[in-house]
Amino acid sequence: MASVVGIGCHASDPDQRYDARMATPGRIDLHLRCRVAAGKREEFLAFLREAIPFYESPGGITVRLLEDMSDDHRFIELVLYDDQAAYERDQQRVAGDPTMKAYLARWRGLLTEPPVVEVYRLTVP
Repeated sequence: MASVVGIGCHASDPDQRYDARMATPGRIDLHLRCRVAAGKREEFLAFLREAIPFYESPGGITVRLLEDMSDDHRFIELVLYDDQAAYERDQQRVAGDPTMKAYLARWRGLLTEPPVVEVYRLTVP
């Protein structure tokens, strides 16, 4: 298992392997693994530039995007929730907010298949 090393920390120092400044224990990380349809990559990126401010607007949510280095149509969207409460509020928004539902429908329309959804809780080792 790899250790987490913070900026300015040395992996050889056992007390510095986990840097609390890097992450807050209890944070919820949602990973959305997806493949964008052929020819839709730029549209997908433009969509996210539009959608991310809405996704993050309630506060306590940060969205990041990872691109597969060997396939520029495969991505992982990281939705980072400050805590369980922020995650639960956003799940309610996903279920009931018409604007959110419209964004999600547009997003799904850019994908070749349903995304793989994984939810993790950050813990202190």
